[in-house]
Amino acid sequence: MKQADIITAWKPIVALVGPTAIGKSRIGIEVAKILHTEILTADSRQVYRGMNIGTDKPSLAEQQNIPHRLIDLVDPDQSFNTGDFRHHATQDIARLHHLGLLPLVIGGTGLYIRALLRGLCPGPPANWIIRNELAQEAKTQGPAFLYKKLQQVDPELAQRVHPNDQPKVQRALEVYRLLGTPLSVIQQQHRFDDAPYPYLLIGLTMERQTLYQRIETRVDWEIQKGLVEETQSLMNQGFPRELGSMKGLGYRQFSGYLSGDYSYEEAVRLLKRDTRHFAKRQMTWFQKESGIQWITVKESDIPGQAATKIVDHINQFLYTFARLPFPAEATSHLKSTQSSG
Repeated sequence: MKQADIITAWKPIVALVGPTAIGKSRIGIEVAKILHTEILTADSRQVYRGMNIGTDKPSLAEQQNIPHRLIDLVDPDQSFNTGDFRHHATQDIARLHHLGLLPLVIGGTGLYIRALLRGLCPGPPANWIIRNELAQEAKTQGPAFLYKKLQQVDPELAQRVHPNDQPKVQRALEVYRLLGTPLSVIQQQHRFDDAPYPYLLIGLTMERQTLYQRIETRVDWEIQKGLVEETQSLMNQGFPRELGSMKGLGYRQFSGYLSGDYSYEEAVRLLKRDTRHFAKRQMTWFQKESGIQWITVKESDIPGQAATKIVDHINQFLYTFARLPFPAEATSHLKSTQSSG
């Protein structure tokens, strides 16, 4: 039984996750080369056009060798949420399955991964009156004001949301105002049990101090590549620092420096500190995901070594389908395809 037939019939997907700076993108490219497939990026910052250095977006050369989807989808001042990501991702997944290619999802945005693998938690549609009221409160009272409100009405969710992540803070408050029920309760009731695809979830992990050293190196590299200049360019284009996209790592710290809030040295210190904290939150999130298969990456490993281990896991995953009878609809499709060929 051909692997392409298994993929078309059973529609499996593979997701590779891990904290920032661990090397997911480089390792993922090597995996994609072996599988002859494309990469679907699950990164809530790489969806924004013009934000390249601070999001560690793959270079044009890397994108030419291996197609990367789900990046550069919107401008920095356009809204983009988990539902938007899932909509775009499912379209690419369907296309790859039709071609007999295994969708390879790579990223560090845990909610994107969870929504794709286990379904999207239902919630009320956007209420723009409430959203505008909350946005005005954040503007006049400051983001900490809304975060304190969230701590009062939904303390469980507040523990999982960063105070500066205003889109999530405001969405949670919006849901509470509409339903009178904490969003964390709604998520718990849903439990993300609606898995639309059979999936393999692989996580990369690394000794903490080694990861922190890589973060230091990553930040220095981003600055050398022009992160400060990229931030200034975005501000010059009229994208204010209050935008959710501009509150991402790198842009938040250096827009503060460029606005005269603190020194360049302080901006660098804040970026390195905040990136370490972000990586820790990512690992905490992924460690709670059930069924994840962990692979430890060492500093001495080259991307190809980790990729070989990952492909071994993928082959074992696909082999489980080879021993199962084809779904009825897949069998009829395969016969029609063979007869037409």
